Amino acid sequence: MKDIRITREKKGLGHPGAERAVRKAIRAAMRAEGVEVPYEVEVVFTDDEGIREVNLSQRDIDRETDVLSFPVNELVPGRFDADACDVDMDTGAVMLGDMVISLPRCEAQGAEYGNGFTREISYLAVHSSLHLLGYDHVDEGEDKRLMRSREETVMDLLGMGYAKERTDGDN
Repeated sequence: MKDIRITREKKGLGHPGAERAVRKAIRAAMRAEGVEVPYEVEVVFTDDEGIREVNLSQRDIDRETDVLSFPVNELVPGRFDADACDVDMDTGAVMLGDMVISLPRCEAQGAEYGNGFTREISYLAVHSSLHLLGYDHVDEGEDKRLMRSREETVMDLLGMGYAKERTDGDN
């Protein structure tokens, strides 16, 4: 069972196809990373104000961003280990974590980068999924190169290619 629960924090956010694109992107990232066990991921769609509030309350950063990732486990990038994960006692699925996505920010970045909304939200879901699996990009070194390489692989699997010119959010 792959349980990807998506909720909308607010009404009127639009983009009814966002749920499908996010589920597809998360599943592709998990397959690419060898996650073959049942897993759970929680996704919240919000707006810029909503993500700013989460960023402030959880990370003490008072600004908007595109996506935030909150892994449940401390995993080693590229070496998924289900035994190192917390498990939902009711379902037996490994709990990977939560992601919060600002749909308006996603729409704006899709236009800014010339990629459109669907490609942008897919990228953000892939990016966040990799964070849930232990990847990071805190510095400009090997960690960032490894994460970008995995993003490119998954985006290629989705048939969407990889946009080289990206800004690094706070996630």
